[in-house]
Amino acid sequence: MNLPNAQNVFVHEDIETLSAAVAQRIAELAAQAITARGVFHLVLAGGETPRRCYEKLRGLAINWAHVQIYFGDERCLPRGDIQRNDRMIGETLLAHIRIPPANIHIIPAELGAQAAAAAYAGVLKNIARLDLILLGMGEDGHTASLFPDNPATLSAASVVPVFNAPKLPAERVSLGMSTLNAARQKIFLTAGAAKQKALADMSHGKPLPASCVVAAEWYLDRAALPNI
Repeated sequence: MNLPNAQNVFVHEDIETLSAAVAQRIAELAAQAITARGVFHLVLAGGETPRRCYEKLRGLAINWAHVQIYFGDERCLPRGDIQRNDRMIGETLLAHIRIPPANIHIIPAELGAQAAAAAYAGVLKNIARLDLILLGMGEDGHTASLFPDNPATLSAASVVPVFNAPKLPAERVSLGMSTLNAARQKIFLTAGAAKQKALADMSHGKPLPASCVVAAEWYLDRAALPNI
């Protein structure tokens, strides 16, 4: 299918094969970055779709000592809350790999959106360029915590506070669109029939946040494919 701004679109039979393909792609990009620059700056996505990918990723041969982990967005909830992305990612991936704790850079979203965004911008300011950002897409076409018609989506800041999000919690922190687009590689993991409408809208030119990410690789399962 045609997705505006997509670099490539790969369609897999199901979430299992999609997850395996993305995990292998991450391992490949990690090896390339570590060979070329000695470090792999990797941004992980929250949500349900990446879980299986992370489970597969932890079994692959990656030199985690040379990987720096960041997060694409976070909900403004207390540290350790079950709804936080860093908890899910910690339980499905980080607790199972040998990575120095100092290599994991969480978003301090418990401070509130404004303070946390400023703090995380400070973390990212000395990184010349992120190597890979993993992204999901919501049923409304949002990505990270950049929602349609929310002012945060149009912000030029590297990290943005998000208020009045249409999904609870309403206060969040997200990498800004400028940061997403500046990364060397972007990968979307998109699965399930609930994503069909957003993908159809994007293919017809509707400017949803996910479609504003340029030169991304999109990995879809067949259930997500719209009838267009």
